[in-house]
Amino acid sequence: MILKKIVGGFVGTNLFAHNPLLMRINSHLLFALYYIRHLLVALALAPAISHAADWDIDQLMRGLAQTQSDHASFVEKKFIAMLDKPVESSGELFYSAPDHLEKRTLKPKAESMTVDGGMLVIERGRQKHRLQLQDYPELAAFIDSIRGTLAGDRKALERNYRLSLDGTSEHWTLQLLPIDEKMQAVVKRIRIAGGRDAVRSIEITQADGDSSLMLIEKLAAP
Repeated sequence: MILKKIVGGFVGTNLFAHNPLLMRINSHLLFALYYIRHLLVALALAPAISHAADWDIDQLMRGLAQTQSDHASFVEKKFIAMLDKPVESSGELFYSAPDHLEKRTLKPKAESMTVDGGMLVIERGRQKHRLQLQDYPELAAFIDSIRGTLAGDRKALERNYRLSLDGTSEHWTLQLLPIDEKMQAVVKRIRIAGGRDAVRSIEITQADGDSSLMLIEKLAAP
């Protein structure tokens, strides 16, 4: 800053106007100052650039895999073309590694969906339905998009999706694009966003244009 003020002060005078030697010195000095300034900017940005370059899907998966159990609240909005307003629901989510996932909807109506291994159990009031996921491959692929992300299981995700990651460790978005044509006919893409090892939102865009957005907030362990 001091050097810049000194050079700036001289440039603003007529000292160099009639002295070619001093004019050349001034030109070289300005060039050196320009070079040093850009070098300092590059050095200042280097750690951030290096950090961004090091951040990848494997690092994200390793961080997510550290979570053995989790409890969160959710608010979900479903945007359906036939309806004027989104359909909103809320409740709680429970996860236990590696493959237990439970979604308890409390509002507007009580409902629960529990996945344990290859079994899905849906409860509405007094009704209970059990489904073997192996009999519903598209449903299994959809559930595994969420369960695989929470478990940090890249191999499980890549069996059904092409993965891409944007952002930093503090604010990341993992995009999943279905590979199978039958799945593509149902789901266009899934975007899971979060920070560090916490999932904060799940956005699903269906092939027909309908979509849903679930916002997730971590709670204390029950």
